[in-house]
Amino acid sequence: MASIGTIARRTFLFGAAAVAGGIAFGVWQVKKDRPNPLQLAEGETTLSPFVVIDSDGVIIVTPRADMGQGTQTTLAALVAEELDIAWEDIRVIHGPPSKVYYNHALLADGLPGKAYEHSAWARAFGDALGGVGKLLDLQVTGGSTAMKDGFERMRIVGATARQLLVKAAANRLSVPVGQLKTQDGQVIAPDGTAIPYPDLAAEAAQLEPDDVILRDPSQWRYVGTSMPRLDVPAKTNGTLQYGLDIRLPDMRFASLRKAPFGARGVASYDASAALALDGVDKVVELDSSLAVIASNTWLAMKAVNMIDVDWDMDDVSIDTDMAIAALTQALDTKPNSKMRNDGDADSLPDGATEITADYQVPYLAHSTLEPMNATAWVTADGLEVWAGNQAPLFGRTACAKAAGLDEDRVTLHTPPMGGGFGRRGEIDFMVAATQIAMALPGVPVQTVYSREEDLAHDFYRPGAVARLRGAVQDGKPVLLDASVAVQSCTQQVMERWLGFAPSGPDKVAVEGLFNQPYAIPNYRVTGHLAELDIPVGFWRSVGNSHNAIFHECFLDELAIAAGADPLQARLDLMQPEDPVSAKVLAAVRDMSGWTGQTPDGVGRGVAFCHSFGTPVAQVVEVHQTDAGIKIAKVWIACDVGTALDPDNIRAQMEGGCLMGLSSAVGEEVTFKDGQVDQRNYGAYPLMRINSAPDVMVEILQNNPVLGGVGEPGTPPAAPALANAIFDLTGVRIRSFPLGNTVKFVA
Repeated sequence: MASIGTIARRTFLFGAAAVAGGIAFGVWQVKKDRPNPLQLAEGETTLSPFVVIDSDGVIIVTPRADMGQGTQTTLAALVAEELDIAWEDIRVIHGPPSKVYYNHALLADGLPGKAYEHSAWARAFGDALGGVGKLLDLQVTGGSTAMKDGFERMRIVGATARQLLVKAAANRLSVPVGQLKTQDGQVIAPDGTAIPYPDLAAEAAQLEPDDVILRDPSQWRYVGTSMPRLDVPAKTNGTLQYGLDIRLPDMRFASLRKAPFGARGVASYDASAALALDGVDKVVELDSSLAVIASNTWLAMKAVNMIDVDWDMDDVSIDTDMAIAALTQALDTKPNSKMRNDGDADSLPDGATEITADYQVPYLAHSTLEPMNATAWVTADGLEVWAGNQAPLFGRTACAKAAGLDEDRVTLHTPPMGGGFGRRGEIDFMVAATQIAMALPGVPVQTVYSREEDLAHDFYRPGAVARLRGAVQDGKPVLLDASVAVQSCTQQVMERWLGFAPSGPDKVAVEGLFNQPYAIPNYRVTGHLAELDIPVGFWRSVGNSHNAIFHECFLDELAIAAGADPLQARLDLMQPEDPVSAKVLAAVRDMSGWTGQTPDGVGRGVAFCHSFGTPVAQVVEVHQTDAGIKIAKVWIACDVGTALDPDNIRAQMEGGCLMGLSSAVGEEVTFKDGQVDQRNYGAYPLMRINSAPDVMVEILQNNPVLGGVGEPGTPPAAPALANAIFDLTGVRIRSFPLGNTVKFVA
């Protein structure tokens, strides 16, 4: 029972699953001098942080969070493949804050240049660079990196654990290791004697591992197969505990009200009306917000809005027109980057026809369906926090600082999340919960943002503008000169995470523009960073989310101006540049039955984006109805290299596409007098199931590297829809959301 108290309470949120035997092991190829975060009781032993064996079998500790993307199921399959355990016996938990769970692939993915051109040497360099992640506390779920980070690591974890168990059995039975085999959580001797893993765990933990040889893919039984999702049963029957579901003894509830943008803080306030409500405990003043602690969440939300507050306002007042003007002006400033400059983009080729266009996209909210929330409990022992989050180490550090505690006195639990999309990579909501709980020591307090506060104080996908110039000649594009202006979400997020903003060229600001596999002879992309006081952050697919719109809509304009079929024009440019991407585009052509001709009342558009190492092409079909334009069908082709779990890949491609379509149809955040205009879903409409199209997905495996999955489905969706609307109506929309110009079926 010591293990239950130590691991379950102080390290993980187990619920009913408790560690009762406490032998944890699994070794992967890293130095052993890192502290193991699995704090077990006296007499128990850990070898490393990824596999726990108790009396009931195996618990796999995953380094990445569950936001509904199926990551933990696939990570568990990688371990189980090499460890030889039955799928029905697997249990999974999220690892605690620890450098040992750093994301190796996050920095490796930041290499300059175009991913499809990276040589084996460049990939090896990126792999070496990834090790710096542990020094930067990059225990982060994001960037579509979970499988890139875990593909080899988690298999080594399983293979090493299996090796140690077999060694322990060989010692016990006096049988050579080579004569033993494993199956479904047991080591089996030549005479049929079977020893369950829990019976060998203590002995195995005393042994040193040797180098392991991973199984050949031909021997895989889990990896490459659509496995039953480990999270689905609990999500289906309602027993899964999200952060919002946390309930503790004598718990209280809080909600907060933040100052408008441009406010320095609270000048004065009158909370008498709020405090007069039965069940209201306390009003708490924070740096730039007010909070109410009460007996339930709804009461806290009601009470905090009853406070009469006078904000200490700055002279600067943010509004949308000002923001767009600043972005547009930034296009005329010295560029931050020129990450592609092929040929001569300054000169117009002889005999070519020039085309120009300006595009604009709005700020977007993350709008996670589970409202932002965190539960904090300040006791004499320290601080305990429950918060669905994408960056546990950064979160723990920030909470410790807010509470004035050493980090070893702060325990952060990471329950499953009802959506993340980058928003839960921020730390503000955990810090606010900590500060509010400090006002009521000894009592657990759950802080929940109202939907109004969530939308009004997000870290938004930045708005962006693009100035595009191109030329066509002899039926094909021969010049593409793109300039994009945007706020730097990378600089802002790094400042919030690490306390400093990186300098130099901002790759994220131009991703989706400079790194696309088209052999256009004169091809230049410049990025311009605008300085604005609007908080921005990582949003699903980040810079690709807006740059794919600019690139693929304008490329459509060039193809049509050249008299070429938009899909075939892309294919002709892509084939000599990257055959892998060309096969993806050809696949979406074939699966959609693309002919370039559509009947009256039907429009089709195509778009492509190579992002996070994965080329994705989409065709969107729209129908004109009496009620408006209906998005009817979407075909998606992608190449992830090795399809570790086809169903999860399909689900993420579908979900990413639908998020891209939703944002294109009607989502936008606008500002007036320092306030956000959109305060709930009535003004910030998300796509509903009755408006969603049929989606077909084809998965290719020609990519020489393992590509990302969670985000690459988003970038092509919006431009494919815009191109389909042009095909349907003849109207080229260059300002998003599209619903401001045409009517969609509600």
